Amino acid sequence: MHFAKAAPQARQLRKEAGGWLKQARKKAGLSQIDLAEKLGLKYYTFISQVENGFGRVPSDSMEAWARAIGVQPGTFARHLLSYYDPDLHRLLFKVKS
Repeated sequence: MHFAKAAPQARQLRKEAGGWLKQARKKAGLSQIDLAEKLGLKYYTFISQVENGFGRVPSDSMEAWARAIGVQPGTFARHLLSYYDPDLHRLLFKVKS
């Protein structure tokens, strides 16, 4: 895929990932501030940035995020990978028909 086309698609996918994260956080009964505290973050604004598609959950903290919102870490990482790197996700998890 050409980079000029990939950038808007990547932004849209991050935004969709953020929407999924926001739903999962709310389902867990957590505010952005609550989640930031559970993750040991000084500011909740990073949570907001991720939920609005302006950032990503860092790979090295996916397990902590998953546990904080009550999602199995593997499920959490696999789901985010489907947004953050759909081609890799397809290669790793899609079974040939």
